[in-house]
Amino acid sequence: MRFTARKIPHPLFSLSSVSYQIRRLIVKPRHCSSLPQRIDYDDYFENQKVIPDYQYGFDAHSHYSSLIDGSTHFSLLNQIHAQLIICGLHSSGLLISKLINACSKHGEVHYARQVFDEFPHPNVVMWNATIGVFCNYNMLADVANMYVRMLAAGVKPDSFTFVKVLKGCSSVRLIELGRAVHGHIYRLGLEFDVFVQNVLVAFYAKCGRIDCAKSIFDCLSDRTIISWTAIISGYAQNEQPAEALRVFSEMMAMNVKPDWINVVSVLKACTDLDDLEDGKSLHGYVIKLGLASEEDLQIALTAMYAKCGQVIAARYLFDQMGSPNIILWNAMISGYAKNGYADEAVELFKIMVMNNIKPDSITLRAAILACAQVGSLDLARWMDNYATTSDFRNHLFVKTALIDMYAKCGSVDFARQVFDGIPCKDVVVWSAMIVGYGLHGLGREAIDLYGTMRQAGVLPNDVTFVGLLTACKNSGLVKEGWNFFHSMKGHGIEPLHPHYACVVDLLGRAGYLEEAFKFICKMPIQPRLTVWGALLAACKVHRHVKMGEYAAQHLFSINPYDTGQYVQLSNLYAAARMWNHVKNVRGVMKERGLSKDFGYSLIEVNGKLQVFRMGDNTHPMSKEIFRELSDLERRMKEAGFTLDTESNLHDLSSEEMHESLCNHSERLAIAYGLITTPSGSMLRIIKNLRMELILCSTMDRRSYTDLLERQPTFLGKKSFYQIAGAIRMLSWTRYRTIEAQGERSGDRN
Repeated sequence: MRFTARKIPHPLFSLSSVSYQIRRLIVKPRHCSSLPQRIDYDDYFENQKVIPDYQYGFDAHSHYSSLIDGSTHFSLLNQIHAQLIICGLHSSGLLISKLINACSKHGEVHYARQVFDEFPHPNVVMWNATIGVFCNYNMLADVANMYVRMLAAGVKPDSFTFVKVLKGCSSVRLIELGRAVHGHIYRLGLEFDVFVQNVLVAFYAKCGRIDCAKSIFDCLSDRTIISWTAIISGYAQNEQPAEALRVFSEMMAMNVKPDWINVVSVLKACTDLDDLEDGKSLHGYVIKLGLASEEDLQIALTAMYAKCGQVIAARYLFDQMGSPNIILWNAMISGYAKNGYADEAVELFKIMVMNNIKPDSITLRAAILACAQVGSLDLARWMDNYATTSDFRNHLFVKTALIDMYAKCGSVDFARQVFDGIPCKDVVVWSAMIVGYGLHGLGREAIDLYGTMRQAGVLPNDVTFVGLLTACKNSGLVKEGWNFFHSMKGHGIEPLHPHYACVVDLLGRAGYLEEAFKFICKMPIQPRLTVWGALLAACKVHRHVKMGEYAAQHLFSINPYDTGQYVQLSNLYAAARMWNHVKNVRGVMKERGLSKDFGYSLIEVNGKLQVFRMGDNTHPMSKEIFRELSDLERRMKEAGFTLDTESNLHDLSSEEMHESLCNHSERLAIAYGLITTPSGSMLRIIKNLRMELILCSTMDRRSYTDLLERQPTFLGKKSFYQIAGAIRMLSWTRYRTIEAQGERSGDRN
């Protein structure tokens, strides 16, 4: 059972004056020598009034000491205290110190303070016990006040005092107060005490001063496992995982045996580095040491395997836990969500809910991320309803995740509803909504919202400009996007790779290939996959073979095993009818063991997702689907439909080519939607790879929507297209989604 401490007033000093008070008392101490002196713990209570045991006929101190240690309720502790007063043992410093510590276990901080204040002349052990109570409940103001009172009373601190005070300072990272205490340690000559040195290393590391922690660690003559753990965890906590692993290797070379706390810090470093090899070696060492049953170690191992993509191993460890705590649930759900196992993440979250395990904000955000990846709007609504009824319904990060989820599930309207319901919006919330508009190609709406954000006095960040540039490139707003990019430095924001990739995509889509190439050449940072990939995709659209080959060479030099880039180059050659080059690219892919990812389309009807592949005839309603598809093709021909076959396979007959194009997975999904949904409803088709809208080259955009009597929305990996003339301007030729971030993969379905 956990207890919540009751707050008490702090009558003596404020935190702002504590450092001054400590320094004043160090310079002019009362009744205590500045020379180093060891305290004889055997003499701690010799001056206290102790009632002889023979007056009671039994060992009274041992009796009441055991009663205090075994107390299970505060009411029992209160009765013991009363008995101490009746028996005259309330003047025993040993028993009162035990009583104060017991009060801490029951959350009775106020009572502990009263017991301490009623004691006439408390010694250092009682001061330490009381300071420890406040330290246990992170009541730093009381820790500081008691420490200053202790100095003012002329009681000399010992190493245990400094350990407790520094732990309190590190819990809230009060560096100045901790440095004042450090000065007092030197004044009293305790700077070489190993316990004090260890806690100083931990204090500076937790306050972000890893350089100071390292200096103290280097001066240690006796480095215990606690010393090594303090510096290793310090590096791991301060985003220096490689250094943490280096120090661990040094520790092992000195034959220092690690404990489970030490290994947890090292596993965190492996997790941050995605170092699966070292993580697995450490797992084997943990088993050899017999530490595999430690709960914190199991959590760290699960998180490590999940972060490194080994979700099967992570799930095995997760299932070994009889009653996983919330941290373990979070590690497993987040691991699934961040490694593309969205369905498994959602399923595990539902199991958690059914078992009445209360999630925290981290759990909700991971589950919302998984729902966004699934793409089901009905699932998104369920997730929204759950979050709205939870304790985190007003949590800003949860609300922001909901905005992102709805946008990625194809409903920018629901995303806007969540956005409008947030009373105090920070830049993260504004940016999430702008990115949502950008993914849907609603450039003007994104720009207008940005103007509203600036009027509200909110300054943009780098994500804001990613959203604006994405909106401009998906809407063909070249001038606006160019201006936004060049305004970033005026806001103190240095462009990153996603921003450069968006600009290349923006220029490339509009046909400004030379300008895009010059832009890449002038980049102050080395172009990566996303930049060259955007250029290659633009070259494919505009059939610029020479520049496309140049971009492909850079892509292959960065990652020679990225299937998507080979497919993109092959499609470029096919669009230019360079069939020998197409054959050569496929030969290289075969030599390197690369194969195209299978594409598919999903459509959500009545809360269920139906999956279709090209030419799929395994669906129970396949006859009705192909009948509807034939009828749709007939109506499209009557309306002026013509197939675009310029970049299709040259070794197919015209009939085979026609059948191949007409049986694309998105067309099958549309046909299924037409026969299973009422007229006028919206169809949401989800693509796993990229958009290949093989519809027509001569039709008007509005006429296609009118022909279907529906408004289809196509959800690609990164972009969304609502087929309506006033909403989304698309070229109804083989349109290729160009991603601003991430790798390209797969061919047409």
